[in-house]
Amino acid sequence: MSTGAMIKVTILYPKNTDGTFDFDHYLSVHMPLAIARLGDAMEEIRVERPISPGAPWPDPPFAAICSFVCRSREEFERAFLPHMEELQADISNYTNIQQIVVISEIEIDRRAR
Repeated sequence: MSTGAMIKVTILYPKNTDGTFDFDHYLSVHMPLAIARLGDAMEEIRVERPISPGAPWPDPPFAAICSFVCRSREEFERAFLPHMEELQADISNYTNIQQIVVISEIEIDRRAR
């Protein structure tokens, strides 16, 4: 049930010893495809490449993070579900990592202006 809150769909790619992630393919093929299919329904689309900041900070546990912000879960599903098979078919072209998908309601959104 929608509460009126914006939602964020976060896709996490955890690092593991056998995991591979091809950022070139992800940025040049997969994400342009996702943006073409979902872009108009999304308020925001982000791709993050975690960095190893060095001591005293720990190495990041993820190889990549992607997020989609949308007005509601229902709106996200209307945009995503018709293209889910096409988008998921490309996953093996850039990674062998089992992704984690988190859908959350955005409670605070404060951005610097």
